[in-house]
Amino acid sequence: MNRPLSNLAAPAGCACAVVLVLLIPTSLKPQTLIPGQPPPAASEANSTSSTTIRVPGQTSTTSPFLGSIPSGEKTAAILPLSMEEALNRALKYNLGLVLGNQDTRSARGARLRALSDLLPRLTTRTSESIEQINLAAFGFPATPTIPAVVGPFSVFDTRATLGQPIFDLHAWNNTRAGSENIRAAEFNYQDARETVVLVVANLYLESLAAQARVESAQAQFATADAIYKQSVDLKNSGVAAGIDVLRAQVQLGARRQRLLATANDLQKQYLNLGRAIGLPPGQQFTLTDHMPQAPAQTVSLEQAIADAYNNRADYKRSQSLVRSADIARKAAAAQALPLLRFDGDYGVIGSGPSNSHGTFDAAIALQIPIFQGGRVRGEVHQAQALLNQRRAESDDLRGRIDAQVRAAYLDVQSAAQQLEVARTTVDLANQELAQARDRFVAGVSGSLEVTQAQEAVASANDDFINSLYSFNLSQASLARAAGVAEKSVKQFLGKP
Repeated sequence: MNRPLSNLAAPAGCACAVVLVLLIPTSLKPQTLIPGQPPPAASEANSTSSTTIRVPGQTSTTSPFLGSIPSGEKTAAILPLSMEEALNRALKYNLGLVLGNQDTRSARGARLRALSDLLPRLTTRTSESIEQINLAAFGFPATPTIPAVVGPFSVFDTRATLGQPIFDLHAWNNTRAGSENIRAAEFNYQDARETVVLVVANLYLESLAAQARVESAQAQFATADAIYKQSVDLKNSGVAAGIDVLRAQVQLGARRQRLLATANDLQKQYLNLGRAIGLPPGQQFTLTDHMPQAPAQTVSLEQAIADAYNNRADYKRSQSLVRSADIARKAAAAQALPLLRFDGDYGVIGSGPSNSHGTFDAAIALQIPIFQGGRVRGEVHQAQALLNQRRAESDDLRGRIDAQVRAAYLDVQSAAQQLEVARTTVDLANQELAQARDRFVAGVSGSLEVTQAQEAVASANDDFINSLYSFNLSQASLARAAGVAEKSVKQFLGKP
């Protein structure tokens, strides 16, 4: 039986902690990439969530995935916000994605710079100068017909210069490495989108859970108020003692305090969600979706692991980094090979534009490195070390992905079982409270049983809210671990 969340209650000070497995790029600031050097590496971050998501080395206020670029104007109307709308806004305005997109742009710029070493370079230059030359300084003795100093005279020169590599394996491999770096940056951006989906889904679910706790606290307060009034009536009738009234009054105060605390927590959860999806500061909104209560998905563990290897953008990124490092090693070794290029120019030169004549120069040069002092060998060693490092990181990531999927799969199964236990406990606790109230009215027992039953109901309801939140978040985490969060988070959260 699915019980409406508005009928649930939760004790004060209870936090729901769920472990999220996030792969978050450690460097999100735009950086200038050079051929053979990979874009910023991604690292795994395990974050525990109650009201915030913590990223290793960062606080909740500095993690870019919890920030955004506010968009739009604040309105007086309360904005209805579904989870789908929240995800769509986050995928446009979340700060982590905005910065990650600049990394991709920087990688494209680095490849263009490397490609320029393979393309022709054409320049033009026009000059007009006044010169005077001392021929004696160049070893020409003065003669009666040739003076020692010639000039001043005018020289006008305009020409175009062309340079084109014909055979340059170093530049060619640098360009190929730049292409792999672009792919790595694009995969890094896709991985950031997966992270944003999980972060926003978690924040939306946390807001729904906080909203349920407020509704639960309101129901608890109404129940405590009814019991207090009942205690006063029974005392006036001589059935209950004065301590029963005091006990009910204390319980009523505790429920009022709980209601105020949960209402404050809800508003702070709204602030966190609004910040992550780029809402205008101060914009009021209400959640239109409800906490999903659909059964666990039936995807097998083997299928989830296979999906992870096929879909995880961070794994594809690691493979691109391996290929980039391998090509960079070849580029470093190619510096020891001969280089063939063409250089030429054509222009006109004379004493002035109207008194000039065409001249040209064309040459094909073969440059053969003979001794470079160990520089090439040193760069090859460095490139080989980077390649070994990238291969080790890729192998480690493959094993880590397997462990992450298995852990997320276990969390889904455990959360589903805990949810069923919590749902049964809520029913039993409500029955206990009803019987305790009946016994109190009949004079069989005092109000202590009623107070204890109220606390049992509050604890059971809070466990149910936390279990339902953990269950839905564990399914979203499994989607993230399998690399399909953006495609299937709605399905994992039980949406049609």
